[in-house]
Amino acid sequence: MACIATLSRHLGESHRDRATRGYTRTDLITEPIMSSESLEIACPHCLATNRVPASRLTQQPQCGRCGKALFDAHPVALTDANFSALVGRTQLPVVVDCWAAWCGPCRNFAPVFEQAAAQFEPQARFAKLDTEANQATAAMLGIRSIPTLIVFRGGRELARMSGAMSMPQFGIWLRQQGVLT
Repeated sequence: MACIATLSRHLGESHRDRATRGYTRTDLITEPIMSSESLEIACPHCLATNRVPASRLTQQPQCGRCGKALFDAHPVALTDANFSALVGRTQLPVVVDCWAAWCGPCRNFAPVFEQAAAQFEPQARFAKLDTEANQATAAMLGIRSIPTLIVFRGGRELARMSGAMSMPQFGIWLRQQGVLT
């Protein structure tokens, strides 16, 4: 199983606390998860927070509340209403594609993003934000051009890139951001 980053024991620590313990940002991004650790993952259907053992991520985990799959190999639709829950309460990296229906490059990139979700879940959660329908969240994120890709971990933005990419370019970018190993 590929290594997946964890922040579970670091979430309550400040940057200064991590520095005194000898952890760097890179350590937090690339530190492998031990099989006994659990991750919190928000259900894309009912928004319940689920604790999933890292060793079970590849075994189609289901939500404890609604019983639906936590991962279905498709990007999750983000809205103004569910953004905070899905991005903030998921310890896996969350890769967000900010797009609009009228945007040609967004339409061209959509199959690449869909393929990435099918190929790379559950190493990360893939989600799409329609910036026209969810203007409050787009404004909060400071979206100035589309498509814009943002990587979050533990509710914090780690990386941002504007523009469409091919699947090989997207995979390289995700690895550079520590999303994939």
